[in-house]
Amino acid sequence: MTSRRAHIERLAHPILDGKRIRAIWQLHLDAPYAYRTGYPVAAAAILNLAEAAEQELLRKENAPFDFRGR
Repeated sequence: MTSRRAHIERLAHPILDGKRIRAIWQLHLDAPYAYRTGYPVAAAAILNLAEAAEQELLRKENAPFDFRGR
């Protein structure tokens, strides 16, 4: 059985094709909008997707350090 995280990571791959950081940024903008408009579960899913895409981008580009939390 495939984990929920694995599904999210599979969704993150196509997001990075082409738009890369712009797509991740847009997801981070969309999550609060979803929350404010009454979709908290969707907002959480969008944030999970954004984080998975961000991790994939860091992995693909061999970032020298983790930018999160700074």
